[in-house]
Amino acid sequence: MEIKFDELDYQLQAVESSVNIFEGQTIRNSEFTVSAVTNAVGTMFAEDGIGIANRIHINPETMLNNVRKSQIKNGIAPSDNLLGNDYTFPMFNIEMETGTGKTYVYFKTILELYEKYGFLKFIIVVPSVAIKEGVLKTFEMTKETFAKNHQGVIYDLFPYDSSKLDWIRQFATANTIDIMVITMDSFNKKSEAGAILDNKGNTNVIYRQSDQIGGERAIDLIAETRPFLIIDEPQVVDNTKRARDSIARLNPSVGFRYSATHKDKSFPTIFRLGAVEAYEEELVKQIEVASINLEEDGNKAHLKLQNVENKNGKISAQIEVYKKTKAGAIKDTMKFQQGDNVATKTKLQVYEKVGIIQDIDTTPGQEAVFFEGEPSVITLSSATQEDLELKRLQIRRTIKAHLDKELRLLGQGIKVLSLFFLDQVSNYRIYTEEGFKKGRYAQIFEEEYEALTSLPEYSELRDKSVSVDEVHDGYFAKDNKGQYKESKTGTAKADESTYEIIMRDKEGLLTQYNLEEGNDARAHKIRFIFSHSALKEGWDNPNVFQICTLVDTKDELTKRQKIGRGLRIGVNQDGKRVPGFDVNTLTVVANESYEDFARELQTEYEEDGVVFGVFEDDSFATIILSYNPVSDEYDALGKEQSKRLIKEMQQNGYIDSKRHATDKLRLAIKNDEIQLSKKFEDIKEEVLEVASKKVRTLEIKNADEKVAIKVNKEALSEDFLALWEKIKHKTTYRVNFNTEQLIQNVLHGTSYYPYGVKAIEVDKPSYTFKLGKLQIDDSGIEGVEESNASNETPKEIHYELPDIITFLQNETKLTRNTITTILSKAGNLEQFKINPLSYMNKVANIIDLHKRYLTFDGLEYRKVENDYYEQSLFTDETLEAYLDKDFKVDTTKNKTTHDYVKVDSNIEREFAKDAELDESIKYYIKLPSEFKIRTPLGNYNPDWAVLKEEDNDQRLYFVIETKGSIDPSQLRVTESLKINAGKKHFKAVDTGVTFKKATDLKEL
Repeated sequence: MEIKFDELDYQLQAVESSVNIFEGQTIRNSEFTVSAVTNAVGTMFAEDGIGIANRIHINPETMLNNVRKSQIKNGIAPSDNLLGNDYTFPMFNIEMETGTGKTYVYFKTILELYEKYGFLKFIIVVPSVAIKEGVLKTFEMTKETFAKNHQGVIYDLFPYDSSKLDWIRQFATANTIDIMVITMDSFNKKSEAGAILDNKGNTNVIYRQSDQIGGERAIDLIAETRPFLIIDEPQVVDNTKRARDSIARLNPSVGFRYSATHKDKSFPTIFRLGAVEAYEEELVKQIEVASINLEEDGNKAHLKLQNVENKNGKISAQIEVYKKTKAGAIKDTMKFQQGDNVATKTKLQVYEKVGIIQDIDTTPGQEAVFFEGEPSVITLSSATQEDLELKRLQIRRTIKAHLDKELRLLGQGIKVLSLFFLDQVSNYRIYTEEGFKKGRYAQIFEEEYEALTSLPEYSELRDKSVSVDEVHDGYFAKDNKGQYKESKTGTAKADESTYEIIMRDKEGLLTQYNLEEGNDARAHKIRFIFSHSALKEGWDNPNVFQICTLVDTKDELTKRQKIGRGLRIGVNQDGKRVPGFDVNTLTVVANESYEDFARELQTEYEEDGVVFGVFEDDSFATIILSYNPVSDEYDALGKEQSKRLIKEMQQNGYIDSKRHATDKLRLAIKNDEIQLSKKFEDIKEEVLEVASKKVRTLEIKNADEKVAIKVNKEALSEDFLALWEKIKHKTTYRVNFNTEQLIQNVLHGTSYYPYGVKAIEVDKPSYTFKLGKLQIDDSGIEGVEESNASNETPKEIHYELPDIITFLQNETKLTRNTITTILSKAGNLEQFKINPLSYMNKVANIIDLHKRYLTFDGLEYRKVENDYYEQSLFTDETLEAYLDKDFKVDTTKNKTTHDYVKVDSNIEREFAKDAELDESIKYYIKLPSEFKIRTPLGNYNPDWAVLKEEDNDQRLYFVIETKGSIDPSQLRVTESLKINAGKKHFKAVDTGVTFKKATDLKEL
């Protein structure tokens, strides 16, 4: 199949934005010659009177005006000048998200510049061999399309080759459209003495006199053409002063800088299709992250070095470990320094054999952490626990997602591809003297593929004429024997051989295998691609719908590079794009949560210069004030006025000091009303529209409805004093504890808590799958959970058993003798072998719960004489209420202390409302947080104090604990025990107060 290149609106807009810069340029005959003139410093090239190609005949003022018109049309803040950092010629930024066709756009721009103005000479500067190969491939694929759309125009493209300098003379002298592709390294090497060298230490050939071009220098021939410059990925190409000086030697007339994110914003941006716009317009694939996480482990001393750093002599290491939390052991990255005890920091006994960190080496290329125990050292390329089972589950998940996608797209002619990134070729293919054998990931893949495709639900996808080893292949660099080999990113020969293979097979990989139609080429059968992690840029394939990273060591690929290989919209067997998120979803199978993936992806965008949720000086600059249809000119607010508007909004509390939206602005957006000065009053709607894109949520507390709570002094009556007198006393407590009873309770359970150690059953450590879609907008990137998949349990694992007695002694504070008795009578220590940490945690939790219940059973309170809660606690005037949340009191009834009751839930709000309306309730108080009853589990704060009067005028006093349920089994253990402690406290106070647990007032 051949990929068809439709001219998409946004691509035409990008082309137009560049071409229109030269509006007013007269079309002229571009014929010119190059002749030699000898002077005192040698042979130089000069204009011979006929002219030099690509000379621009419009003045800078006209060009700047053209630029500003394009910018305003494209919603970009208009620029004040044409020049950026270090250059004396105009350069323009064109921002296009990965996968939206920037290479196609700059090829079409070249042809449009020729057709409209007669410009002939163009140079494409790329940062690497990888991107060069991608450019050459796009040229090959688009040539036929462009020939049809541009009246058969003939143009030539060649890669710069220092051994074929005659091509440079052709480029410089021919009256044709010529495009040269050159890597930055070809003319940017430099020695200590300042001479520009090639990669063998010789002066770069481009700067040397050569017999191939009549003794002249290639750089001078190029410079004479005044070429138009295309810089692909400028953040890599010209990010140093030396690189910019080298580019200036090409003597360009003008330059266009194409990238997904421009770090250098000093150049005028004339077109922008960023990540947010591309996502919102569905011009790239939607991204979902299938995360695989270990639900509970910590039974092995996992150590994985992520990074080391030396900041002003403070050396530290970021190491992935398991650490103890209330929920169990979780995997996390922690910061360690020399002298740290790993077991102490992680709070896990399994790390005791690792011991103390003795040294941290931060030498580049030698990063390592040394321990006193086992292991003795870890590096960036090794971990103590390689989780092969996790890799298997990643592979299985990727294959399943692939097959599910194939079922969904069945009949649409879309071939589905999946991509696995590796860090070591040997994990996929191992060479021996006898030949080669499959690496472990290749073996796992084939096992899992066979297992899944044998299931009935995937039966129609299995073609028996294609064997399992034909559906996958690896794309790696090869040595001179044709064998795959390891390659480092950026190694020219390795990159060239690798990219040549994967780019050559691009259309073949997109073609569906069909034996009847003769489509039986090797590439047609391949649906799963294994690739070296060095392949991080310069290539992609529109039908990559799943990406899985199988990397044991520090990952060289950023998340943006990973997703970039599969962001392009998919194509069918006619080579046509099939738009829409219903087809185009890229599934990233990761061994991290989708929330973490989203957070780190946003961080990478921000590091590349993308700003989320921040109001910059020019955020409102593109608001249109007026339009003149005669001149086709727009008048926009502009950068200076936008800056003033930002300052005004900060002064008025709409934007905070960090340039983020405040609750006041969120409320203004929600109500579609904002207060601005007369200068900006006419553009309020436009301001709110721009502002709304910077805000993710409008769920706010209404600051305008916030009020101070005041004491109702009229209500501080005899009823209040009578109630306070009843509840003001403080108590202290003691505990009677029976060890034998505890052992029996722990083993068998009780009516309070029926679970005992004898009933413990543990699961094998298991993995949980979660699927989250990434939502991308101006406010940021967020992972939103879509589904929770079932757990999958790995194969039998044998653990080194920890010291359970010491662990339980530390956790429960019981004696070793008591713990030994419990374990010996439990009779289920085989569960300990299956999952030691899980078993120990469950035993510790059961002991702790029964210890608490037994403690509270033996809890005795006594009143402390002459020690009271201060009356002032009930008359605090520092509280604030929200009108839409807290309860407003009818102060004329004088039934409580304040004019508002601050509540924590709807249950409490309803209780206050009922107390206000119930005539039998003479007084009620929402007890302040400082009203605390001491318990063995910490301080306890009941909810309400109530004075109730019945028909016979008898006063009844209640202290109420309002809960959604009064069933103890529905309350958390701690809550239930504290409530019972509350009952004992008021019984000890002995002032006639009844402690009640209720869901509403009726239960009194």
